[in-house]
Amino acid sequence: MLTDRASATLIVAGRRTGRTIAVAVAVAEVSGDDYLVSMLGETADWVRNVRAAHGRAVLVRHRQRRQVRLREVPVDERAPILQSYLDVAPGARPHLGVDRSEPLESFARIAGDFPVFLVCPDAE
Repeated sequence: MLTDRASATLIVAGRRTGRTIAVAVAVAEVSGDDYLVSMLGETADWVRNVRAAHGRAVLVRHRQRRQVRLREVPVDERAPILQSYLDVAPGARPHLGVDRSEPLESFARIAGDFPVFLVCPDAE
């Protein structure tokens, strides 16, 4: 379950087939920037596809479709994003194994297990 304000669809080319694949995602906003988090960790297909596509994807949100470039956030910067993500994606709570009210240090401990991507406009 996602909050309406965070709900989006990520469209990315499949790493093996090249066919476009659409996935429901939650967008976490932190300090005015948008982020995508893989609640299933490194093994999520959309993460592998985004990496294979060098971050190029389409994000559909609030009926707006835009070309984006997803840039992976370094592990040491992920904690506050993961904490905010749990506010907009309550269904992710069991996957992360951390309560959203826990201190930032708890999120820092799990940050390496959950890829986080900054959503940027695709300039190319």
